[in-house]
Amino acid sequence: MSPSSLLPPQMVVGSRMLYFGWVPADPDAVAAMVPGALQANGNVFMNQYVVDRPEQTSGFGAYSLTYIGSDLVGHDADENTPGRWWTHYFNDNPPMREYVQARGVPAVQGETVIEIDDGVLTATTSDDGTPVIRTRVRVGEPGDVTATGQLVYITDIDGSYVSGRYPYVARLVDPWEVLSLEFLAPDHSVYALRPADPLQILWGFYSPHASFCYPGGETTLDL
Repeated sequence: MSPSSLLPPQMVVGSRMLYFGWVPADPDAVAAMVPGALQANGNVFMNQYVVDRPEQTSGFGAYSLTYIGSDLVGHDADENTPGRWWTHYFNDNPPMREYVQARGVPAVQGETVIEIDDGVLTATTSDDGTPVIRTRVRVGEPGDVTATGQLVYITDIDGSYVSGRYPYVARLVDPWEVLSLEFLAPDHSVYALRPADPLQILWGFYSPHASFCYPGGETTLDL
């Protein structure tokens, strides 16, 4: 399917998703990546996930993705979930990259690999073949908890800020514990979002079956 024929909304089901947030080593460097019309709240989020088969999507096809960025002050999705700004978006699906780029997302060629061995998940993100982030997480089996809700991401489309709501449903594993989070390329711009030492994880989950929609944006903000 060509990017021009991909119209919002787009649905994705059954992705393998690792999503969590942390306190960065350099909050000022993170804040510098957020445009002046918005305000960083000092925390970083990251989603590393894989969609294994084309039939899990309504049009994108199979892909892997890592996106990362800054939580924001205001623009909250709900009382517990801040609005968010993407600083990096590594995606290995060209039609999807074109689709999201048209909606203000900073998408570039990249790949995410998720593997589980003896209860430890390793998620490795590469930018055009160069590993830049590696996460190790202890994971259990899917439990009785399913996370549901909406996320808000703000993008810049030709100078206008657009707020999009992204509904999701994700069955969570238990237990879940981040063992390490490595930023592997000090010369890469994403290194500015590296975690503080000691590592301070604020929230997160792993779901072997996370489903969500891409709306393409809903509301133009008056900023």
